[in-house]
Amino acid sequence: MVDVLYAIERPFMSKTFEAIDRHVDVESAYVSLRADARGCSDRIDEIEVDNPGSVDENVRAIDPGVVVYNHRFGIDRVSFYEEYPLVHIRHGASIGRGEIDVTTETILQHVTAALAPGERWADAYREAAPSGVTVAVVGIPEADALVDTPPPRERRVLYAPTNYMIGRGAYANTARSVVECFADTEYELLFRPHPTDRREGPGLAITRACRERIAELPNVVFDTTTTPIESMRRSDVLVSDYSGLIAEWLHTGRPLIQLTDIDAPNREVPRIGITTDAIDLALVDDCYRNGEPDVAAQRRASWLDALGIPMDGRAGERAAREVCRCVA
Repeated sequence: MVDVLYAIERPFMSKTFEAIDRHVDVESAYVSLRADARGCSDRIDEIEVDNPGSVDENVRAIDPGVVVYNHRFGIDRVSFYEEYPLVHIRHGASIGRGEIDVTTETILQHVTAALAPGERWADAYREAAPSGVTVAVVGIPEADALVDTPPPRERRVLYAPTNYMIGRGAYANTARSVVECFADTEYELLFRPHPTDRREGPGLAITRACRERIAELPNVVFDTTTTPIESMRRSDVLVSDYSGLIAEWLHTGRPLIQLTDIDAPNREVPRIGITTDAIDLALVDDCYRNGEPDVAAQRRASWLDALGIPMDGRAGERAAREVCRCVA
């Protein structure tokens, strides 16, 4: 019998479950919710199914002790949670994109437990959750590997923006300029578009154009790793916007440059690090040599206090404990 069943929608979402599963001491496995998630983890056993979209049928056939989601895939089209405990934990922890509202307005009504990245999320969950739902602050399991890691000091910069459809311009307005900023410089740039912008939508054309340009540049790498953790470990500076990856990066204590040129209506980039509309090599040089200026460091400290994310490297352990408590 499978005690813990992870339901994976997209390949990159496996990072959360892998970080939890290393602390799970009962039988566990994962099932794909989309065809492209098949084979996405070599650390958790996969239960292969004929039709990943037949979620209810697949869950009932597997008959797990608990199901763990880290998204909200088709929750309005399934009913298995009426028979099986459901635990929700977000992949990462988006700060400026309305993800707390999405969670509270969709999946929270159907879960046994909601595992929050930090107190900011937990407060909203507690206010919206029905009585009987467990809300626990666990942290960000996939970020455990970033805690207390020394900066490489190898002039390596990671560019990882949010996806085009959500960012509404964050990627479209900055991708090409970032590539050209670092072209033929002493820095190595890891260019990491969101997985969505590598396969579909209006961001795909931008990705293709940038990848063609990157092929001409010896110091720019198109980052194809499934999850961003190793790229973050290897980088000295992150250039992003309001990607959920920022909350993970905060675990490193390293400088953050946020690009604020977005087109999303009634939304702005939460100012956590060094903010600018356009990337500038002099800014990167100063950031690399001297770290964040005092105003950015104070802003970061204020955000960390408000977010309330425990950054002790034990998030996966806490999440595993809460998941196992829900096994029927």
